[in-house]
Amino acid sequence: MREPDLTRRKDEHLDIVLDPRRATVDVDAGWSAIRFEHCALPELDLRQIDLRSQLLGIALDAPLLISSMTGGARRATHINRHLAEAAQELGIAMGVGSQRVSLTSVHDHGLTRELRRLAPRIPLLGNLGAAQLLQPDGLDLAQRAVDSLEANGLIIHFNPLQEAVQPEGDRDWRGVLTHLERLTQRLPVPVIAKEVGAGISAAVARQLVEAGVQVIDVAGAGGTSWAAVEAERAVSASDRAVADAFAGWGIPAATCVRQVREALPETPLIASGGIATGLDAAKAIRLGADLVGQAAGVLVAATDSTEAVVEHFRILLQQLRIACFCTGSADLAALRQAPLLP
Repeated sequence: MREPDLTRRKDEHLDIVLDPRRATVDVDAGWSAIRFEHCALPELDLRQIDLRSQLLGIALDAPLLISSMTGGARRATHINRHLAEAAQELGIAMGVGSQRVSLTSVHDHGLTRELRRLAPRIPLLGNLGAAQLLQPDGLDLAQRAVDSLEANGLIIHFNPLQEAVQPEGDRDWRGVLTHLERLTQRLPVPVIAKEVGAGISAAVARQLVEAGVQVIDVAGAGGTSWAAVEAERAVSASDRAVADAFAGWGIPAATCVRQVREALPETPLIASGGIATGLDAAKAIRLGADLVGQAAGVLVAATDSTEAVVEHFRILLQQLRIACFCTGSADLAALRQAPLLP
């Protein structure tokens, strides 16, 4: 596909996700069904709750990942700058959006080593689609994605549903797992496997880890529905009807976290999909997540300023800290053992 077409598609995606009147789908991520047992006697100082975590061996001040967004859009440069500066200030991880356009065109859209300069101490993750691994230069493209950012790891995003309902999508996924295994053997940094909103099952997670993937980001249903987004941007009535049928498709994010953690107790696990508040984040960590990711929830702030992004996440972190306080959890390890109501 030509670069102008890819860029236009990414801009359309941003327009739709930023507009609350478009592509809204009421899919329950599963967080609302989880309730902590309240501790009326925490014996803790709220200000001393320890939220420190780590990703890929790099220390974090909080268990948060700014999840992938904005890859290839013309306005992405300032959005990525705001996100990187905020991640550096808060001491949290950042994953960029798909680097496909920036690596195959003259437009980098802000996906350069400048992000590393802005955020030198955080885990910075590159991003490439699983279908791109099938291209003749797919493995080289993946290496370039890492090198162009000086990234600590590479996200390979899995979006078969989005590709299937997108008229210009990549429909032939034969051989993806084999190419992924070759990538994990060749790439000098860890590979993170991430869905984009339909979830990763326990069975697929096992396949990915056996292929050499080191971190799983479940990205379950309950956040952005890319089938609904593609339905919104469809030109023909038939394309819209096909995509609309799958707007609610996917494994709820909370279910993904439970099942993948049970199947892979030692694998680093990121929970994303419908994380709206710090209380949702606390529930995800209680179910077994090591980190929690958010993308669309911070996008409006990211179009504004670095300060808006910082304020957005400070609210979320205070909510997470209060959830720890009111469950008697001094740190994240204790939160993972906090009692739940039946």
